[in-house]
Amino acid sequence: MQTEYILKAIDAALAAGKEILDVYNDPDADFQVERKADNSSLTIADRKAHEMIMNYLQDTPYPVLSEEGKHLPYGERSQWEMLWIVDPLDGTKEFIKRNGEFTVNIALVEKGVPAFGAIYVPVKQTLYWGEVSMGAYKIEGITSRDGQSLDEMINIAVGMPCSQTRDAFVMVASRSHLSPETEAYIAEKRKEYSNVELVSVGSSIKICWVSEGIADEYPRFAPTMEWDTAAGHAIAKAAGAEVYQAGKTEPLVYNKEDLLNPWFIVKRN
Repeated sequence: MQTEYILKAIDAALAAGKEILDVYNDPDADFQVERKADNSSLTIADRKAHEMIMNYLQDTPYPVLSEEGKHLPYGERSQWEMLWIVDPLDGTKEFIKRNGEFTVNIALVEKGVPAFGAIYVPVKQTLYWGEVSMGAYKIEGITSRDGQSLDEMINIAVGMPCSQTRDAFVMVASRSHLSPETEAYIAEKRKEYSNVELVSVGSSIKICWVSEGIADEYPRFAPTMEWDTAAGHAIAKAAGAEVYQAGKTEPLVYNKEDLLNPWFIVKRN
């Protein structure tokens, strides 16, 4: 993958994060919460982040499939060998709750497989990115790239997975979408491991925690869309993990006719 597109995506994620924080940190801000057709929430921050990301990615040769953009018919999308899959604000519920657990997700997908992913956590100023041939990385305290090259960024980043020492088998679960099926799966793990610790967090941070090594596994037996997972999936692959379809050995695939993901489990290989 060309370095210029990696840097373009990173710049887009950081710039979108600033747009989101401008709304989030304004004590007088009206989030302008709307309900979409699927009953999920949409705010002014989602829209501003989408516009900012499009400003960056429209200069690349690849089309964009964004949660907040126009979704073209599958007959047209199916011709795209490479495309960006974007969630401008993943974790809108967490944004509205003001708990800081929301992200910007940008992925480049090739023939249904995530090739690159960038995830930015605006409140924590934490950037994750990964590309299989380059590895996966994390930088904290970043708000802009400041002209740094990719090599310069890698030099100041922490490679993932990071070394973790713990006694428990750590599972990470959704802050807002813990389904009965997920709870049943966790109960089975408690029979398998003597010490299972469950931690909860919002948005695609969950996939980043498995990639980083903070958690061992993330089961998701509840609805998600492709833009919720594509960036995290790329980072997980680059960090030596995988996002498997639940009960199968095959990973999630992208740019399907139906953009709804099947249930999945993120775990280390």
